[in-house]
Amino acid sequence: MLQKPNTFLSVDLNALVHNYLFFKSKTKDSTKLVAVIKAFAYGHEAIEIAKYLESLEVDYFGVAYIQEGIKLRKAGIKTPIIVFHSQLSDIEECFKYQLEPSIYSFRVLNYFLELTNIHKLTNFPIHIMFNTGMNRLGFSQKDISQIVSLISKNNNLKIASILSHLVASEDSNQKHFTQNQINLFSSIIDEFESQLPYSFDKHIANSTGVLNYSEAHFNMVRVGIGLYGYANDKKWTKRLRNVSKLHSIISQIHLIKKGESVGYNRVFKAEKKTISATISIGYADGIPRSWGNGVGYVTIKGEKAYILGNVTMDMLMVDVTNIACKEGDEVLFFETQEIVEDLALRTNTISYEVLTAISQRIPRIIVPKI
Repeated sequence: MLQKPNTFLSVDLNALVHNYLFFKSKTKDSTKLVAVIKAFAYGHEAIEIAKYLESLEVDYFGVAYIQEGIKLRKAGIKTPIIVFHSQLSDIEECFKYQLEPSIYSFRVLNYFLELTNIHKLTNFPIHIMFNTGMNRLGFSQKDISQIVSLISKNNNLKIASILSHLVASEDSNQKHFTQNQINLFSSIIDEFESQLPYSFDKHIANSTGVLNYSEAHFNMVRVGIGLYGYANDKKWTKRLRNVSKLHSIISQIHLIKKGESVGYNRVFKAEKKTISATISIGYADGIPRSWGNGVGYVTIKGEKAYILGNVTMDMLMVDVTNIACKEGDEVLFFETQEIVEDLALRTNTISYEVLTAISQRIPRIIVPKI
């Protein structure tokens, strides 16, 4: 009989659907939604999440790289997929797997046009990325006429959407900057609409953009971290549900006498009798070494147990001196958004990094929809 692994990440589809429907409720019925499932669905489990969202008839999936899209196609996903950071090394795979690249420079556009000529394709869908302030990827507004000219010379390509990316939609101190981004994007859209003979989708809003800037919805929005329970704002995060919980167990308990040490380099030395519990998870699994030496903690029997000494590759030790526990007892690294955000704050990072860092060595167990 197969048993549940000692260490695993549970992924709750009930929480996922709650979050998905919450974001749908914030847009018009006609507004399309791109479910962003890049980076292993923000560290959760891309294929199972994609399968479930596909059953809910999500309009698009968004991934960062072509190989992420290929994995979804090989798993049977049929929904359209946007690849946000298409790269020349494997962009030809878009044809075989029907992936729709986001084109962000003339270098990429010209190369992709050459490939469509070679493959004799017609109206292959692409998405044109514009830089409105992120200064990461994207064309400039002055490039519009040249883009339209290149694409209009033949019928190999068709613009499926125009997109950009909000820089600080969660930051109330950056409202003026965000509004300028939205206004610039609107101007870009107007130019394309005046030069193209067909309609296309328009999207700039991310999760917090959906919640904070209804004027940025256009006819399509992209939801990433929000699907998994986080909105970069406590008032919105409270309306969402945490999709994942990271579980483990106590492998062994040790009595540490005064003067004895725990772990590599003897970083922790007991000043009094201490009881330590060893847990089978380490930095190879995504628990950063920066959580060591009392910075990070786990929850055992509802109590915080702080990490003793350094986090090691496959294990870590925690202080359970004042916790009535035994070997084999459950350990929770996180189960709520508040804990994830607290752990992130303690190590000067963000919830995104905590979630996406969880190694794929950790099994994912899907909690099915009730």
